[in-house]
Amino acid sequence: MDNSSDRPLAVVTGASSGIGLELAKLFAQDAFDLVIAAEDGDVSAVTTELESLGASVEAVQVDLATDDGVDELYRRIGATGRPVDAVALNAGVGRGGPFAETPLEDELRIVDLNVRSTVHLAKHMVRDMVARGQGRILITSSIAATMPGSFQAVYNASKSFDQSFALALRNELKDTGVTVTSLMPGPTETEFFERADMLDTKIGAGKKDDPADVARQGFEAMMDGEERAVAASVSTKLQGRGNRLLPDNVKAEAHRKMAEPGSAKE
Repeated sequence: MDNSSDRPLAVVTGASSGIGLELAKLFAQDAFDLVIAAEDGDVSAVTTELESLGASVEAVQVDLATDDGVDELYRRIGATGRPVDAVALNAGVGRGGPFAETPLEDELRIVDLNVRSTVHLAKHMVRDMVARGQGRILITSSIAATMPGSFQAVYNASKSFDQSFALALRNELKDTGVTVTSLMPGPTETEFFERADMLDTKIGAGKKDDPADVARQGFEAMMDGEERAVAASVSTKLQGRGNRLLPDNVKAEAHRKMAEPGSAKE
């Protein structure tokens, strides 16, 4: 990375594929340089793609579900010697199935990555941005944050945390020059459902949004300083509005029908 560049710098976590990769591409196309982080995937191939769009890229392969991973990413960001103008806290993981049967380590990893790492990295980024008096933060929540997640109990709860955290930070920082935006995707065509062992569910087998569309709507909302982007399809946007009115028990039962193992065949 060119540490003397005067281009703005963005940080994107979970950038090896899906929504994170599409966000990184949008930053590159908008004349940002990038620090990208991912635990797995071919980070070198991603770096080459982003550099072809004109960005200078620092790729960091770390496990953000650990404190050491977050600290290492922050150290590498600091080593650029450049201020961070925007950060997309996008890394996340899911796990479907009955809570009574799923491995505890899977659920604890959801908490560590979706919740703990978001708070940990945000603590570093927010302090730096407030000190400078400017910055943009995008936190990837989910439409899942709006409903109890039967057969995805811990994942939905983690995204409810992310949503509340993003909106609380936004209010706290309203007079600082730092904006916070929540990105709330619906089902999206990524590796999420395969990794979460949910391909046999109705939601896992159903139609999904294009991650490029989701990322674009989130990116535009962040750059405009908006509160949230419910992305990307009309059905997802309608679900987001409707869930504000429905009782929790109704939403939990609806989620059960989408996420219960074997529901893809019903």
